[in-house]
Amino acid sequence: MDRMDHLEHLDKHLVDELAQVARETVRDELRQQTRKQRRKATLYAASGVVALYAGAAVALAVGLALAAALPGWAAALITAAILGVVAYLLRGAAKPHAAGTPHGRAELAADRDRAHGAAPPPGPPGGLSNAPYPSVRPFPPPPAGADTPGTLPPPDRIDPENPHHRA
Repeated sequence: MDRMDHLEHLDKHLVDELAQVARETVRDELRQQTRKQRRKATLYAASGVVALYAGAAVALAVGLALAAALPGWAAALITAAILGVVAYLLRGAAKPHAAGTPHGRAELAADRDRAHGAAPPPGPPGGLSNAPYPSVRPFPPPPAGADTPGTLPPPDRIDPENPHHRA
């Protein structure tokens, strides 16, 4: 029995050592990946800053070109208006299916039709099949005079002396 205890101790030691090696390996792998991603993020940020300065230089050039023919305030106002229009167009490009575009209006109409029970979508939400949804049989109407759950009884059947509370 003494020998089995010794082997059990060796097994625990081996498992602990393997777990530590696995942790260190995963840690080193993650460190390398984050180093690469950090470098990529830094380059993207630097490129954005340079693009911002390039845009400012273009705006300044447009303003100075307009200032040659117009007063300075008018050139600055026109440059600001041009930049505002460009910003608006860029925002619209970020949302290609906005309600104002023809494609966006058609998409909104299709969504509205689906919400009102027009044609069902072609397949289940997971996209696992091209088969349409199975049809659902409507429930038969309740018999006349029967109280169905969730509905109120007719006013002539309400007894104020015997209130019915739903808990």
